[in-house]
Amino acid sequence: MSEIDIVKHDQGGVNARILARENKADFRRVEAASLKMKASFSSAEGKRMFIRYFSTLQLSMHFVSVIARTRLDHAEVAKVEAAVREQMDKVVEVGDKAIDGAEALFQAHGITSVATYDTVALAVDVGVLSSSGRRYLELLGKLDQVMPLLQTLEIHEVITTQAVDVERAAIKRKVRDIANGARNLATRMRRTMNALDARRDAAGTTRVPDADGSNGVRRDVEIASPLPENVTQGADENEGLQVPESDVEADQAVDRAV
Repeated sequence: MSEIDIVKHDQGGVNARILARENKADFRRVEAASLKMKASFSSAEGKRMFIRYFSTLQLSMHFVSVIARTRLDHAEVAKVEAAVREQMDKVVEVGDKAIDGAEALFQAHGITSVATYDTVALAVDVGVLSSSGRRYLELLGKLDQVMPLLQTLEIHEVITTQAVDVERAAIKRKVRDIANGARNLATRMRRTMNALDARRDAAGTTRVPDADGSNGVRRDVEIASPLPENVTQGADENEGLQVPESDVEADQAVDRAV
């Protein structure tokens, strides 16, 4: 006897709607090579977080590691890179603890299967530009893995719906803040570079054009330390990875700089 399906299931329309609502990141000016990696997200949270924040993280870290390094002190750039990596490591640890905790509850309550999604998974080939991009992609995968575990525990009434909401929101916020914080740091570095240019213009220095006709690094001024000492010191729990006032303005600023 053939299986009878009494409900209509998603045939890819959910993914199409998610993709349609998000603006495409502009990578046309990024000349770096990328490693193509396959990624798949099943949860609603994993899909949306990947679409909204992965490109933001990639563009921001490309600006920090490649563009800013040509104009600013390398030690300052390395400090920013280290701050982002440190925060990612902390959130990975949070994700691992959530997975281990959920598996312990599964074992304690005799739960043998995990809730699955009836919507089509979002499967993509991702161009990873840097180790930071790879780390963030792996972190998004952990978030996607945690979501059905929490839902399973709620279905079995091991934890309450409110507890699931709190845990889900906390993990999403930590993952989101990494991308927003990296963008904030990249925007600060761009502003510092602009300030250096303004001071050099006031001092009467000139730019040496590059071979392609674009503005190059000033030959009569050494690449100097530009960043304030507290560039990686924030006031919130994310230790320097602070969210800018306007997501749209910060995205546009980094896009223009890249």
